[in-house]
Amino acid sequence: QVQLVESGGGLVQAGGSLRLSCAASGRTFSINAMGWYRQAPGKQRELVATITIGGSTNYADSVKGRFTISRDNAKNTMYLQMNSLKPEDTAVYYCYAPDRFAGNDYWGQGTQVTVSS
Repeated sequence: QVQLVESGGGLVQAGGSLRLSCAASGRTFSINAMGWYRQAPGKQRELVATITIGGSTNYADSVKGRFTISRDNAKNTMYLQMNSLKPEDTAVYYCYAPDRFAGNDYWGQGTQVTVSS
């Protein structure tokens, strides 16, 4: 099993920045790619960004140029730097990692990000 714990959410004004962290523990050798999803009230959960263990990244069009995903493999921690935040970025942000051996997925508990206009 892998445990994922997010931190860093909060309330920020439009145009501001936040940095989310996701700390992985347990069988961390079983995960390779990691990512961030978000879910706004009344909407489906959507992919925000992903990163492989080698550092290859992928972003949703809505956050390209504003968000940066990164990871520190030595610390088993992934980050999401969010700049130029917009009210539409308001959501619960979830850390995600698929198990490359068992086929199941791991999710964090989520952290609330609220952007006021």
